[in-house]
Amino acid sequence: MDDAFARFRSQLMTWPELDQSLWLDLSRARLPRTDPALRRALESALAEMRELEAGSLANPDEGRRVGHYWLRAPELAPDAATATLIRDSWASIASFAAKVHAGELRGADGPFTDLLCIGIGGSALGPQFLADALGGPGDRLRLHFLDNTDPDGFDRVLLGLEGRLGRTLAVVMSKSGGTPEPRNAMREAEARWKAAGLAFARHAVAVTGEGSELDRAAAGAGFLARFPMWDWVGGRTSVLGPVGLVPASLQGLDTEGLLAGAAEMDAITRDPDPDRNPAAQLARAWLHLTEGKAGRAMVVLPYKDRLVLLSKYLQQLVMESLGKSHDRAGKLVRQGLTVYGNKGSTDQHAYIQQLRDGPDDFFAFFVEVLRDREGPSPEVEPGVTSGDYLQAFLLGTREALSAEGKASLTLTLGAVDARGIGRTLALFERAVGLYASLLNINAYHQPGVEAGKKAAGEALRLSAAARRHLEERPSEWLSAPEIAAQIGLEGGGETVFKICLRLSRNGRLDCNPHADPGLARFRHRNPSPTHHDQVD
Repeated sequence: MDDAFARFRSQLMTWPELDQSLWLDLSRARLPRTDPALRRALESALAEMRELEAGSLANPDEGRRVGHYWLRAPELAPDAATATLIRDSWASIASFAAKVHAGELRGADGPFTDLLCIGIGGSALGPQFLADALGGPGDRLRLHFLDNTDPDGFDRVLLGLEGRLGRTLAVVMSKSGGTPEPRNAMREAEARWKAAGLAFARHAVAVTGEGSELDRAAAGAGFLARFPMWDWVGGRTSVLGPVGLVPASLQGLDTEGLLAGAAEMDAITRDPDPDRNPAAQLARAWLHLTEGKAGRAMVVLPYKDRLVLLSKYLQQLVMESLGKSHDRAGKLVRQGLTVYGNKGSTDQHAYIQQLRDGPDDFFAFFVEVLRDREGPSPEVEPGVTSGDYLQAFLLGTREALSAEGKASLTLTLGAVDARGIGRTLALFERAVGLYASLLNINAYHQPGVEAGKKAAGEALRLSAAARRHLEERPSEWLSAPEIAAQIGLEGGGETVFKICLRLSRNGRLDCNPHADPGLARFRHRNPSPTHHDQVD
C-alpha cells in the first residue's frame, strides 16, 4: 500500500450511524501527532462545550447563556420551561405554514405565492443559504430577500413583486426591532403595500424578541403571527431556530430533516475523546494550519452550485465568532480566521492560480457532493458525464495545490439534502466553539459589531447637523471643511464632504463642484430646479 493512501485511510473520519453519507478528510492538512498538551486542551474545550450545553453563562459581556444546541434537542435545555418554549415554537411554525399552504391564511388577492424575507446578518444569511441549497421548482412559495438598507436594492426586489403584493407574505426578522436595516426595509415595504391599496399587516409576520419594538408594533398592527427570537440564540447561530425555520417551512423545505441532521452531528461531536470527535479534529486542524494566529485564511470551495452561499454563511459564523482583539483574560491577541470562497469549478477560472503559485497564506476547505442529480445524467462525451468532470476538477485542483505544498481539508457529503445540510451546519458550529476555547477567546460576543453600529449612529448625527447648518444659511455656499469647523467637528472635512456629496447627488443639496474636494461648495437645496453637477 502506498504511503499517501495509508495516510488517507488513517486520517479519514466517517461514522456508520450516518449511513456512509458524511466523511471528513484531514489527510492533506499535514497534521502532526497530537501531543499530550494539545490533547488536554482539546479535552478541556470539549468540557467547556458540555458546560455550555448545560446552561453555563457563556457570554458574560451580555449576561446570557448560549443555547443554540438546544434547538435540535430541547430535552437538553437546562429547564423545562425553555424546552417547552422550543417545542411550542416548532409546533406553531408548522401549524402556521400548513395554514398558508392550504390557503386558510391568504393575502388580499388570494393564496400566498411569494415570500419576502426582511432581515440582516444571521437573519438573512442563514435563510438565504437554506433557500438556495434546498429550494427548487417544487417550492410552495417563491422567496425574495431584503437584507440591506440600499434604496436601489429595495426597488429591484419590490418592483419585481409589483402586481403580486396581494399574494406576498412578508417575514420581518429582528431581535430588537430597532436594527436599522430591517426596520428601514420594513418601512419601505409598508409604503409599497400602502401605495397598492393593501394593508401590510395582513400580509406580514414577525420573528423577534418578546416585548421588543417590533413585537409591540406587530401586535398593535395585527400581524398574522409572531414567532420568537430568544436572547440565548445569537444571530450567526440562529439558522436552525425560528429565524431559519419560519422561511424554510413556508418555502416547503424539510425542516424536520434539518433538525434531525444537526442533532445527529451534535451527538457525534459530544464524544469526549478528541480523536473520535470530528469537530475537535477540525478545530485541531485549524490550530495547526493557522499556528494559532490570524495570518492564514480558509478558502471554502464547494463543488456544487447549491452550496455557493456556504462561504458567505461561514464568513459570519467563523469571522464574527473568532475575530477578537482580546482573549478571555484581557490580553491583546488580534485573533481571527478569514473566510472566503465561491464554488468549483468556477474558482479554477478565478483565483486558483494565485492559490497554487502565490503565497502560502491560506488553506483550502473542499466540499464534495457524491450525488450528481436526481436521476441519470447524459454523456457529454463517450462514457463521461458533466458530474465526472466536476469531480475531476475537484480532485485535480486538490492535487495541484498539494503538489505545491498547499494544505487542504475535504468534507464529503452523500447528497445536498436537509439532513446533510443540518449535519454540516452543526459541525461548523461545534468546531468554531472548540477552536475559540483553544485560543482562549469568547466566541459568543461581538463588540466590534456594536462599535460599527455606534460609529454609524455618529455619522447619521453629523449628516443631520450638516443639513441643519446649511438650512439655516440657505444662500451661503460652504466647503466641507468650513461646514465641519462651523458645526464643531475638528478634522471632519472628509466625512462632511462625503455626506454632502451624496446628498447633492440625490437632490437634497446643491453642489458647486471642483476637482479639489476642499474647494467644492455646497448649500441648502434651492426651491427651484437645479442641475446636479458632478464633481470633476
